[in-house]
Amino acid sequence: MVSGNHSTTTEFILLGLSADPHIQVLLFVLFLEIYLLTIMGNLMMMMVIMTDSHLHTPMYFFLSHLSFLDLCLTSVTVPKMLENLLSQKKLVSIEGCLTQAFFVFSIAGIEGFVLSAMAYDRYIAICYPLLCDQMMSKQLCGGLVWVSWGLGFLDALINILGACRLDFCEAHVIPHFSCELPPLLSLSCSDISTNFTVLVCSATTHASGTLLLVCFSCARIVSTILSISSTSGRSKAFSTCSSHLTAVSFFYGSAFLRYLMPTLSSPLELIFSIRYSVVTPLVNPLVYSLKNKEVKTALKRMLQKGLQYLRERRTGFPSCTG
Repeated sequence: MVSGNHSTTTEFILLGLSADPHIQVLLFVLFLEIYLLTIMGNLMMMMVIMTDSHLHTPMYFFLSHLSFLDLCLTSVTVPKMLENLLSQKKLVSIEGCLTQAFFVFSIAGIEGFVLSAMAYDRYIAICYPLLCDQMMSKQLCGGLVWVSWGLGFLDALINILGACRLDFCEAHVIPHFSCELPPLLSLSCSDISTNFTVLVCSATTHASGTLLLVCFSCARIVSTILSISSTSGRSKAFSTCSSHLTAVSFFYGSAFLRYLMPTLSSPLELIFSIRYSVVTPLVNPLVYSLKNKEVKTALKRMLQKGLQYLRERRTGFPSCTG
């Protein structure tokens, strides 16, 4: 309950990463470059997967959704951060803050489900290669994606609806670059015990459920790899799942820890948030393209077709290819 001596606030101040104007300019340039590279990398990944028929497989189907989620996650957080870095008044309304918190929470949750679905796909592809087409059908892949989106939004909705009933009083400064649930709960002058319990339970259930599937898949994959007699076979099988393990470690190593540590003003908050909302969306397309021969080959084909199209438009004649 809110005491009668408290005046309810209607907006928050996002302090961002630094109060020094010179450092803010440098951070603006840095994060703008990261944002543009992230947009370009994930859009290119989506275009390559969509236009190349060789990549129309369950693995790349999930990867295209992962790229889309990375685009959404970075677009929810980074533009507001860039705006605040150049603004004197770093204000955001309670409604705007709760909206941003909802999308950050839901997109991060959906990404966790998609990563676990990708791990299951790698498990089927390596452990049951002859049955892969039957076990990972288009209907199952589509169903897994729909379930991921549904559970992610439901999880976020439960937590945000609880936060909407809270009152926020004099302490309205968020020492952060974006609105997320943990700092919002810390700023409330209402009883947050229920909200805190729901947040921790949903985060741990979400994390344990998806991580168990990832760990189970990885354990079976490692067991299968070790049983392969040829060194080249082991290397090929390991390279198939190493990219995914890298992406999983980046995401799970920061996102879930961030939501299991709802203390205000902790430096680890900023580190974890930057890792999963800014760095991971940039790293994912690099990891899956640089370490994947199929993606690199498809990208080369797409670029060649693009150059051929430009030559035809410039000359007015079809290109002669051997």
